[in-house]
Amino acid sequence: MTRLQQELNPLPDTVFLGLFAVTCSRRARSKNTDLSISNLSRPFKSCLAPRGRCVQSLTRKSTAMVPWGLVLGILLVAAAGYLCLLGLLRQHRPQEPPLDKGSVPWLGHAMAFRKNMFEFLKQMRTKHGDVFTVQLGGQYFTFVMDPLSFGPILKDAQRKLDFVEYAEKLVLKVFGYRAVPGDHQMIHLASSKHLTGDGLEDLNETMLDSLSLVILGPLSQSPDASCWHEDGLFHFCYNALFKAGYLSLFGHTKNKEQDLLQAEELFTQFLKFDRLFPRFVYSLLGPWEWLEVGRLQRLFHKMLSVKHNLEKDGVSNWVSYMLQFLKEHGVAPAMQDKFNFMMLWASQGNTGPTSFWALLFLLKHPEAMRALREEAARVLGEARLDTGRSFSFKVSALHHTPVLDSVMEETLRLRAAPTLLRVVNGDHILKMASGEKYQLRNGDTVALFPYLSVHMDPDIHPEPTAFKYDRFLNPNGSRKVNFYKAGKKIHHYTMPWGSGVSICPGRFLALSEMKLFVLLMITHFDLELVDPDTPVPPVDPQRWGFGTTQPSHDVRFRYRLRPPE
Repeated sequence: MTRLQQELNPLPDTVFLGLFAVTCSRRARSKNTDLSISNLSRPFKSCLAPRGRCVQSLTRKSTAMVPWGLVLGILLVAAAGYLCLLGLLRQHRPQEPPLDKGSVPWLGHAMAFRKNMFEFLKQMRTKHGDVFTVQLGGQYFTFVMDPLSFGPILKDAQRKLDFVEYAEKLVLKVFGYRAVPGDHQMIHLASSKHLTGDGLEDLNETMLDSLSLVILGPLSQSPDASCWHEDGLFHFCYNALFKAGYLSLFGHTKNKEQDLLQAEELFTQFLKFDRLFPRFVYSLLGPWEWLEVGRLQRLFHKMLSVKHNLEKDGVSNWVSYMLQFLKEHGVAPAMQDKFNFMMLWASQGNTGPTSFWALLFLLKHPEAMRALREEAARVLGEARLDTGRSFSFKVSALHHTPVLDSVMEETLRLRAAPTLLRVVNGDHILKMASGEKYQLRNGDTVALFPYLSVHMDPDIHPEPTAFKYDRFLNPNGSRKVNFYKAGKKIHHYTMPWGSGVSICPGRFLALSEMKLFVLLMITHFDLELVDPDTPVPPVDPQRWGFGTTQPSHDVRFRYRLRPPE
């Protein structure tokens, strides 16, 4: 759920107020005109009144309506002036980080930040150093770029840096879910109970069955081993993992074909919401897009309703546990529906995109594909399909795949880019690893962007932009966990799942799903890019800060079942 930490309380809430005022003013004038026209189009006998009387009535009604538009306009100007004044009044105080308000009052650097967060923060770090405060749409964010100083922020023994309240506001806006006391802790408790240990093993088995159904299809539709199939790699990975994850967590019926059709429809609508998501968080949607978001939210609430859950078998213990908690705390069924939507997004929004990057990197680096297939052969033995055309796989093997673990960790280092946010409750002193101290203001937000400050730091990870499948392996093949910056061992050498109170509670399930999918694809299928020379596509700049990034465009690939050896 780390990507739920990225909302900036943005500019357009105020802009929308202004647009509403202008619209109301226009409607008032429009209504005024309509009334005037209706006055002129009354029955003929009404028009026999003296001309002066008609004109006087028309003028009186028109002037009566004008002040409302004027009042709304004045209110808008006053509101804009007040917001600009707030920005102008903010001055740098002693011991505070460098303050950069930008050249536009109140807006500050909001547009540059939203255009390309990664490039903007690189420029700010070059200009100001490892700690700086910037104005973004009337709010002030202090970015800390030194990973050796992350500890006090993530641990926060004094509880001065709050995450929960912020997250609750975000999920209310995005999913319509209004949090109840204790549900943040409940989600972590449910995840530790059902997404680790035996609970995770059971879900892995269910996920294997779901992936078999999604990739191979019902028995009558299994792909021919002699036939190549072509698709977009991003679409294929996102589609397969989303549908398999949905069926594994939210249950199924006895009609497999109908389950697949429903899952496909849900994925189609999910993609529409996903494309709007970054601008939705920043409130940058057009009028019709806002209507579309509302329609999609209502659709998901209906399709994921607890009423439909009761009609299904195999609803996961994880989901059932959380819904039972909400029921016992008096949460209405309609709000539980919204909770289900939130959990679908949290569990399935990143696994597909991450698996896309992993398979693409493997296809572009034959030595990595070769090493991973050799490991899979040692751990799994011969790849085969069981009777009934399902994948044969020992899910316990996921605990013995150091090469795959390194591939996934390297993929996440290169393409996971969450933002970690904490709201400052009361003035607070931030102590840096260098010994410097900075005063943080009450109400400001502390932000970490580990992708730039950790994942791309050449001191921690030499050649940081290169994919090295064995970066997280020691020479003896064991997992490498010792990384250093400025000669000091660093604890947070990658942070794809967040950290501290905001760490993703479902990270073990998500990682298992992706590892399972990648292993199935490389062991049971021949894979190749349609154009072997196609470059790795750049990241869509709108996705910085929202969990796993997505490509600016898809990449075509071919796949077919590998014939038995």
